[in-house]
Amino acid sequence: MSPTDSAPSRTPNAPAAAVAFVGAGPGDPGLLTLAAADALERADVIITDQLDRADIIRCHVRPDTTIIEASHGSHGVPLTHASRAKLVLQSAQAHPGGLVVRLMDGDPSIFNGLAEEATACRKAGIAVDIIPGVSAASAVPAYAGIPLTAPTTTGIHVIAAGDPGCDFTAGAGASTTVVIFGDAAELGRAFASLLEAGRDPETVVAVTEHGTTTRQRTHTVRLAQAAKIVGGLEFPTLAVLGPTVELRDRLSWFENKPLFGWRVLIPRTKDQAGPAISLLARHGATAEVVPTISVEPPRTPHQMERAIKGLVTGRYEWVGFTSVNAVKAVRERFEEVGLDARAFAGLKVAAVGGVTADALRAWGIQPDLVPSGEQSARGMLEDWPPYDPDLDPIDRVFLPRADIATDTLVAGLRDLGWEVEDATAYRTVRAAPPAPEIREAIKAGDFDAVVFTSSSTVRNLVGIAGKPHASTVVACIGPATAKTAEEHGLRVDVLAPEASVPSLIDALAEFGQARAAEAHAHGEAVRRPSERRRAAGRRRAR
Repeated sequence: MSPTDSAPSRTPNAPAAAVAFVGAGPGDPGLLTLAAADALERADVIITDQLDRADIIRCHVRPDTTIIEASHGSHGVPLTHASRAKLVLQSAQAHPGGLVVRLMDGDPSIFNGLAEEATACRKAGIAVDIIPGVSAASAVPAYAGIPLTAPTTTGIHVIAAGDPGCDFTAGAGASTTVVIFGDAAELGRAFASLLEAGRDPETVVAVTEHGTTTRQRTHTVRLAQAAKIVGGLEFPTLAVLGPTVELRDRLSWFENKPLFGWRVLIPRTKDQAGPAISLLARHGATAEVVPTISVEPPRTPHQMERAIKGLVTGRYEWVGFTSVNAVKAVRERFEEVGLDARAFAGLKVAAVGGVTADALRAWGIQPDLVPSGEQSARGMLEDWPPYDPDLDPIDRVFLPRADIATDTLVAGLRDLGWEVEDATAYRTVRAAPPAPEIREAIKAGDFDAVVFTSSSTVRNLVGIAGKPHASTVVACIGPATAKTAEEHGLRVDVLAPEASVPSLIDALAEFGQARAAEAHAHGEAVRRPSERRRAAGRRRAR
């Protein structure tokens, strides 16, 4: 989109938008600074570099923000710094009084076009902010387990290998750490230049591709052979050489996470998968969500209307919420009729687990009962008090539930002496099949693991996409989900000790850690399940 396509008409003498040059960091969205996140949230226009910043942009920008990708022009020719500066000026002038964020990879002041672009803005009388970012020069070595300095280090020399005027003699000393930016060809030439400048051929070099992301791979080699290994590496790449590289054997932390590089399938609705995605990222995995159900309102609202009226008029003693979707459905219905959380005054409220309890608290309701053990209908029943006519003025419980909910909780509450009224608060509809390439990846074993958080996710995933490959690690949130998985012909490898998403992800991480330890014990390379499958396929092919 051109920055002028939907710009408001500019009034005479209206000031152009301010321009903030913002560092996006080296790749890990978690390395974005607080100041950078604030600028992105306020931006009217964001102009990005060539690297994919979808994760950062999706998390921090308004829906109406204009996104401009500034790596190439209309004919596929890479833009020069002057062309990018012109684009920034046009965007600022087209959005008077607003904010244009020039989002730059890493730190704006290190091997970026900050000098040219910011100078052009100041010449045009446009206000400029500069928000530093985490530079790849320090972050990528740190993620590879390589400090840039140690007691034996006398200096750091940072090189852009593509610059024909590079001075390699400054990196020739044995006590100097050298950091090199460049693509594979540029790195190869830089290694040769360092050798010519007198650097010891036995110096250890670490070359990292896709640094600070879960695609990160670090390769160590002697300088004399370093040029031979870079040909097959993917951009972005960064090399570091010097006395601290040998510390990697002891300090490597990121690539040793228990699920590092794992591609994990989450069959859930996207709005429910957020906690699992974050937890998997902490363990080094990349999550991909395949929606298996769509949550829709009930076909007829009469049951819910009657129940809401009963809540207001004091018909119930308890309300039991068995899912976040139930909380959301009741809250939306309350808002439609002009009610809020105050209508729950005097009621006792139960939540099936911690996530559902958090959804209630976000609404302003503190649950009275959350299972102390298993977070399930069975767990609720274990903690639910029996009806006591001397203590409980009303004997009715209201359960807003899904249309496919089981009767376990209803039957158990009636056994405890309660009258139960349940109403369909929402319907779960099977989602459309995922894209063909995702279905093929599921069947072929390209996913390292799949995490099932309910029996319905098992049934629906198999129904819309087929069974996961036998090499894929299957993790289930509880015994009922595991039973459903086994009924569909799946081998269950991981069972969460508690029926919660954090417990499930932690159990999967422990499984990955145990596999890695077993590989180390046998002197074998640590391979992800998908890599082991491909290796086995190659052996059979031979």
